[in-house]
Amino acid sequence: MTAFTRRHVGIGAAAQKVMLDTLGYDSLDALMDAAVPQGIRQAVISQSTIPAAASEREALAELRAIAGENTVRRSMMGLGYYDTIMPSVIKRNVLENPSWYTAYTPYQPEISQGRLEALLTFQTMVADLTGMGTANAGMLDEASAAAEAMLMARRASKSSSAVFYVDADAFPQTKAVLATRAEPLDIELIEVDWSTAPDLADAFGGFVQYPGASGAVRNIEPAIAAIHAVGGIVVVASDLLALTLLKSPGSMGADIVLGNSQRFGVPLGFGGPHSAFFAVRSGLERSMPGRLIGVSRDADGNPAYRLTLQAREQHIRREKATSNICTAQVLLAVLATMYAVYHGPEGLRAIALAVAERAARFADAARAAGLDVVHSDFFDTVQIRVPGAAAALGAAAREKNLLVYVADADTVQLSFDELSIGEHTGLLAGGDDVLLEGVFGIRKIQESGSSTSVDDVDALAYDHTALPGDLERTDEILTHVNFNSYRSETSMMRYLKRLADKDFALDRGMIPLGSCTMKLNSATEMEAVSWREFGGLHPFAPAEDVSGYLLLTSQLEEWLTELTGYDSVSLQPNAGSQGELAGLLAIRGYHLSRGDNHRTVCLIPSSAHGTNAASAVLAGMKVVVVACNDNGDVDIDDLRAKIAEHRDELAALMVTYPSTHGVYEHGIREITDAVHEAGGQVYIDGANLNALLGFARYGDIGGDVSHLNLHKTFAIPHGGGGPGVGPVASKAHLAPFLPGHPFAQSTAHPAFDGRTGAAGAFVHGGGAVSGAPYGSPSILPISWAYVRMMGSEGLRFATAAAVLAANYVAARLRDHYPVLYSGDNGLVAHECILDLRPLTAETGVTVDDVAKRLVDYGFHAPTMSFPVAGTLMVEPTESEDIAELDRFIDAMIAIKHEADAVGRGEWPADDNPLHNAPHTADSVISGEWTHPYSREVAAFPWRQLDGFTLPAGHVKYWPAVRRVDGAFGDRNLVCACPDPSAFE
Repeated sequence: MTAFTRRHVGIGAAAQKVMLDTLGYDSLDALMDAAVPQGIRQAVISQSTIPAAASEREALAELRAIAGENTVRRSMMGLGYYDTIMPSVIKRNVLENPSWYTAYTPYQPEISQGRLEALLTFQTMVADLTGMGTANAGMLDEASAAAEAMLMARRASKSSSAVFYVDADAFPQTKAVLATRAEPLDIELIEVDWSTAPDLADAFGGFVQYPGASGAVRNIEPAIAAIHAVGGIVVVASDLLALTLLKSPGSMGADIVLGNSQRFGVPLGFGGPHSAFFAVRSGLERSMPGRLIGVSRDADGNPAYRLTLQAREQHIRREKATSNICTAQVLLAVLATMYAVYHGPEGLRAIALAVAERAARFADAARAAGLDVVHSDFFDTVQIRVPGAAAALGAAAREKNLLVYVADADTVQLSFDELSIGEHTGLLAGGDDVLLEGVFGIRKIQESGSSTSVDDVDALAYDHTALPGDLERTDEILTHVNFNSYRSETSMMRYLKRLADKDFALDRGMIPLGSCTMKLNSATEMEAVSWREFGGLHPFAPAEDVSGYLLLTSQLEEWLTELTGYDSVSLQPNAGSQGELAGLLAIRGYHLSRGDNHRTVCLIPSSAHGTNAASAVLAGMKVVVVACNDNGDVDIDDLRAKIAEHRDELAALMVTYPSTHGVYEHGIREITDAVHEAGGQVYIDGANLNALLGFARYGDIGGDVSHLNLHKTFAIPHGGGGPGVGPVASKAHLAPFLPGHPFAQSTAHPAFDGRTGAAGAFVHGGGAVSGAPYGSPSILPISWAYVRMMGSEGLRFATAAAVLAANYVAARLRDHYPVLYSGDNGLVAHECILDLRPLTAETGVTVDDVAKRLVDYGFHAPTMSFPVAGTLMVEPTESEDIAELDRFIDAMIAIKHEADAVGRGEWPADDNPLHNAPHTADSVISGEWTHPYSREVAAFPWRQLDGFTLPAGHVKYWPAVRRVDGAFGDRNLVCACPDPSAFE
């Protein structure tokens, strides 16, 4: 075992023996032989593509060499992706801070108030700049947000039409994703030029880009009125920086506004991850997709933040859900928010003005040089018509280390951004001007004002821009105190620290969430994320500039195919939900290619993750539910009956393995064989791959396609609810239908075959599901480093250690809480479900009470009431050591004793340490103490336990608020930052 593996896996040799002795096994191999059915065990791989495990130093050296194969030129390609500057105080205190990047989705609001405040500030920022009533807490990317808006428009419109109008001046990647998402739902997309006042027929909605992809800034009110006139919902895609200067879409009548927050300090990253934004007019907020943060109140009546309305709607509504999106890009939304907090309204406006001035000044110089500037009104993007010479001009620009966008044979365009402005001295002397003068043959660009410093707002008046005067923004922006308080680095640093201190993340203690796998995200894995060679590339940069990325993605694709038993992998899906959709669309494409248009039924077990059913509907399939038996396994008799009933129309089965209940089912081969015999395809949800890795492979047990959660099995951090990456892997016959992309630098997969160096054998020809060809590539070095440092044996050991930890927890807690499901020899997989329903029946103590009381003991709660209501799903992962496992076990046992005391009547049912949990510092020290238990029992419950030990130097975690009243927040929807007086 390598040094890195020993550090990644928290259970040392001595601890392994103690845990194995508890379970009655003499080795990890013996445990895994007893747990994993022999019929699914993978054969030995004779020639592995995964090299022997590297040390941390070696892995970083290899990554440096790979990064060195990328060429970072000055990109002015635009199209929704712009270079920007992340303030160092944000980079150090958020992006590189485990308090932020190891946090989980804020389903437990009492221990998530910091990130919830940050996300509420994001919503406030977006709603303010777009002029809309309510914004959500972010989306996966702009293109998929546009698709979600299209679907929301269809739901919200009263029109029965299937027509959706799309702006001819929309970003091309957005058009591609809209086409992918429209086809299976029989939506007809009609492209229109809104500048020509088109005559529209009935439609359920229309899409307008403002400013346009060409850079043109037009008054969109006529287009909005035209769409409304035919009964449609208006969707506007916009730019947050432009909206600091331009009239808001909300003020012009838009119904939905979306876009990308990337240019607010988030690196290009070859396309992601970036947080899209999504806002709606008043009246539509309750049908908005994604996550929404709201203001509620806690048990003392104090304001408290929480997820509201849509949170995890897929698990409740399943095939009736309005979206399959289960995650967001939370960490990236926080970065964009803090960029706005750091600069404030004056700073953002100054940056925008400086960008607009530079663009206008270049256009003036280009005209003076005899060039044909296409548009007279624009913000940051200038189009130049060069008949027949666009490709040559683009090539000449690249020779000067400048990337411009070749829009067509006659047109090039370039977008100015934050790197275009400010002082340029030393190595940066001259900035963009030096490049532009040489490429476009224009004389030295003169300053049109006395200064271009972003700190000197007065020197940058509107007459220095090419923005139309009638679209000038006149209302104030970002007036909330959060955007007007932190101008010094000292105050900004302290603000970020205050927010982080309110939260519980993996840097404080174990987060034992079943189904979510909160494992270690090592610092070495994370290091390359902030390298300019990975972060500074435009997603549509030429292939010659991104050979390092193509090498990294090729290696990762090959490693993942080997680990899963599939033949090809697409890294494009930027979340597990998008991977699900991509896999089902591949199945759909395969059936259509064979003339099997009638195959539209998707069988889904009742225990499945809720996104499965939602994804199937979005792929144009009809969901038929298959029952589960008392053991939590798929009921094979019911499956066979459903197959017989729908044999001729069967498209697919979606099944999770190991099961959603955390059990290795014996019948998986029988299940997959039955589906194949009927002509269907098998989709195996890869959510629980971390319980199989190295022991079994989806492709060997009958899977045709799977998505993989890199943020679970392969160590990409959750970041408070995202980023995630959801690659989709398939057998060869489905590979032609995996996601393609109009800007893909290589159509071959892998781009480089590891054995021959030639292009790979598979071409993915399906529709795009993400805005960028490789989804969220700037975080792929994390998973690359994880596999490279673990090696095949390390990955296999991590699986065994996770199974050992889960079974150790189950064995020690089984006498206190029934373990709901188990497989062979009474063993579970990587997670166990503790049944609290008997406890609730006997004592009245609920699963919520136990979850909140765990906070007082210093833990994040396990997953609540999924997949079974009234239960806790516990997944300790391989990263935790035995001391932390024992601490959690002891806390759960102590909570059981407390609940029994309530049941015996020693404490009233409505006034006990569980019912009142969690306890804040203020609730313990302030006022008269009237509860029938002591302050010490409330705040330091472990002091009552014999033998309970805390980690050395343990610091008590105090939640920021008491238990949050969720129902109040849903009834009284407040989704923007309240006035500070609300907290007094």
